Amino acid sequence: MSGAKHKHDLVLELVLDASREKIWRCWTEAELLEQWFTPKPFTTEVESIDLRTGGSSVFIMRGPNGEEIHNAGVYLEVVPHEKLVFTDAYTEAWEPSAKPFMTAEIILKDAEGGKTHYTATARHWSAEDRRNHEEMGFRDGWTQAARQLEELAKTL
Repeated sequence: MSGAKHKHDLVLELVLDASREKIWRCWTEAELLEQWFTPKPFTTEVESIDLRTGGSSVFIMRGPNGEEIHNAGVYLEVVPHEKLVFTDAYTEAWEPSAKPFMTAEIILKDAEGGKTHYTATARHWSAEDRRNHEEMGFRDGWTQAARQLEELAKTL
């Protein structure tokens, strides 16, 4: 859990073999985000994305056994090529969600050789939510998705 700022954080830190600009595109362009966001064999459909502070998004994650997870949220901070913060605490226009689970923070910094230091933090509302996310496979799942992101970014 290196890099945790708060007791309910889960943190993933990696160096990705692609530039910040390409990683950013994969996070912010719907057609690219759909290609990597969930660990395979899960898929993602971006229903909407309004990439601005206060803008909302809706992603639908689908599993191989017919599972369907609707993920609506709001962007809290958008700093192009550097930082993306979003939460499921709101669904749109500051409408509270039924059960907030986390706020995510993605930080991109230059690393040697045109690579990107990638930090993804999942900040949970409670110790129980944090523990549930760990048990759901946070580390493996978010690492697999980040590696899928890296492979896609390298092709851009």
